[in-house]
Amino acid sequence: MFKERVQKISVDAGLTCPNRDGKLSGTGCIYCNSKGSGTNASARGLSIKEQIEAGKIGARIKYKAKKFLAYFQSYTNTYTSCAHMKEIFDEALSCDGVVGMAIGTRPDCIDPEKLDLLEAYARDFLVWLEYGLQSIHDETLKRINRGHTFQDFLDAVDMTKGRGIHICTHVILGLPGEDRAMMMETADRLARAGINGIKLHLLYVIRGTPLDEIYLNGEYTCLEQEEYVNLVCDFIERLPKDMIIQRITGDPHSDELRAPDWAARYRQTFNMIQHAMEERDSFQGKKFKP
Repeated sequence: MFKERVQKISVDAGLTCPNRDGKLSGTGCIYCNSKGSGTNASARGLSIKEQIEAGKIGARIKYKAKKFLAYFQSYTNTYTSCAHMKEIFDEALSCDGVVGMAIGTRPDCIDPEKLDLLEAYARDFLVWLEYGLQSIHDETLKRINRGHTFQDFLDAVDMTKGRGIHICTHVILGLPGEDRAMMMETADRLARAGINGIKLHLLYVIRGTPLDEIYLNGEYTCLEQEEYVNLVCDFIERLPKDMIIQRITGDPHSDELRAPDWAARYRQTFNMIQHAMEERDSFQGKKFKP
């Protein structure tokens, strides 16, 4: 599409989440840290434009990138009014070299009016809407205090289709109470959901979260590195060949990480997954069931 590298720059718009502000539980998902998996840049007083301009410097040096996607990562970036959404998205897209946006959100925080706004942007820019799902199993979603159902996700995807908006879904492997069969069921169901991309994450324990307390009480055991590698390979085999895999593991901050220790070794895990796929003579789509 752009014929050159386009690099994401994480943006914190200073928003929150209905699962943290009291609308739902007020405590958030059991694994979520206080920064909502973001940079906390808004709390430090940085505007969206300032964040993007700062991010360009590293992207140009490390990746030689000249074009960029504004990645609204922190918390839930459609959990506000359409007017405010337009304000923050306009600011991002006004920056030189920004050719689109990736917008992290929840499936229960979207509606036709907000999608109309994003559809208008998608006529001139690349727009990815990233729905945090984590699992298709409602019992798991309840266990991790997610605050929505799998049907909420399906409804959001149906509303989003046909608007020129690319749909990405986040999934976490190793959630409490889930075995391999349940995780593979998530893979098979999402493979047929009509989404464009997927991000796979490892469930790791961040200090100070509800999951941290569960872990310290001996009520949760983290996946081993080789176990996770095999799960990722199994998962990828079930996805259609044209689905874009945007991430295959998490990348926690070492000062926040409680466990497992190997979660901080992103490059090692990435290489192990690649090696395992080669050893297994495996590939994306090998076990896809249309």
